[in-house]
Amino acid sequence: MLQVSVLKEHREMVLAGLAKKHYANAEADVQSILDLDQRRRQLQTEHDQAQAEANELARQIGGRMKSGDKSGAEALKARTAVLKQEIKAHADELAQVESALQQTLVKLPNLPHSSVPEGRTPQENEVVSEKGQKPELPANALPHWELIKKYDIIDFDLGNKITGAGFPVYKGQGARLQRAMINFFLDEARNAGYTEMQPPILVNEASGYGTGQLPDKDGQMYHDAQDNLYLIPTAEVPITNLYRDEIIPAEKLPIRNAGYTPCFRREAGSWGADVRGLNRLHQFDKVEIVQITHPEQSYAALDSMVAHIEGLLQKLELPYRVLRLCGGDMSFTSALTYDLEVWSAAQGRWLEVSSASNFETFQANRLKLRYRTEGGKTQLLHTLNGSALALPRIVAALLENNQSEDGIRLPEVLHSYCGFSKIG
Repeated sequence: MLQVSVLKEHREMVLAGLAKKHYANAEADVQSILDLDQRRRQLQTEHDQAQAEANELARQIGGRMKSGDKSGAEALKARTAVLKQEIKAHADELAQVESALQQTLVKLPNLPHSSVPEGRTPQENEVVSEKGQKPELPANALPHWELIKKYDIIDFDLGNKITGAGFPVYKGQGARLQRAMINFFLDEARNAGYTEMQPPILVNEASGYGTGQLPDKDGQMYHDAQDNLYLIPTAEVPITNLYRDEIIPAEKLPIRNAGYTPCFRREAGSWGADVRGLNRLHQFDKVEIVQITHPEQSYAALDSMVAHIEGLLQKLELPYRVLRLCGGDMSFTSALTYDLEVWSAAQGRWLEVSSASNFETFQANRLKLRYRTEGGKTQLLHTLNGSALALPRIVAALLENNQSEDGIRLPEVLHSYCGFSKIG
């Protein structure tokens, strides 16, 4: 959530940033927030002045009563009664104004970093780098949704039978490959200095709000109405919320956490060839890395996260590219996002397998996540997260890129984790 002070002091910068993210009604919403904040401050001042006067009158009434000046005391009591009505009216209006201010403020997306390119669509994202050799497949090469049937390793029909579309069942070598990659990704995160966490996969409304999924992504999350809990779309949500309402000692920064969880996304309206097979699911497995840093260190931390993800893709022997997302393709909460995509040879297209983002103070302001400066003041921290990695499209690329007549060769780094070197 943006800070009101930023809107007041840097209005034109805010409007330019919102325009880069193609946020509609920026002028009206920013002005509404500033007007509401001014009214809030005015009401708070009037409330405090009336309360101070009432407190002083209460002291004077006691003195009048002790001195026997009952008529004077009664006059002061009459004034106190008027003040109490004013205080209540101020408090009631103040609550309404603060609610309206909050409701408007949470609609504003994070401001993009200065390096974010202009653009509205994924086609306008900036290619930062491309690495690895794209494999040349034979003419009879199969897409992964055919390969999984051929080798009987993932069954969408069974998933549809027991749950619904978008919930596959992993079988045999397919199930072992899933477990192998989760362990590989977690081991690599630990070796890079991340502390492994195993959080709940259901979170409360405050947690969804804290990391910015609510109210923005409410319709994309699975919701248990009876207990008002949400299935997580990513481990970012529970792991970052471990530090909600905390003041972190500066000497404990940066915080680096990693965690494996299943992830759940409704993905309403997702149809067509581009989402076939493992390309888009309602439930999938992912290892997430999260950092909480001093503001001056966050962009160096983001670079280190991207480098870590690149290292995973290199060890998996997958050709990949790194994109810097344009303003119109970024998430609601992000200030700067790098997407990493792998080449899917049989489909002939790039598949997103990771996003690494710096949220700057946007989440921390919602979370009230701070550190204490040497002078004793508290300041908001910066939060970051990245997929390291999401499994489904990694599996799709591994199957397609490494297929041969006698099976699917797996990268050497996974052999010890899987207990086999090829599928089939």
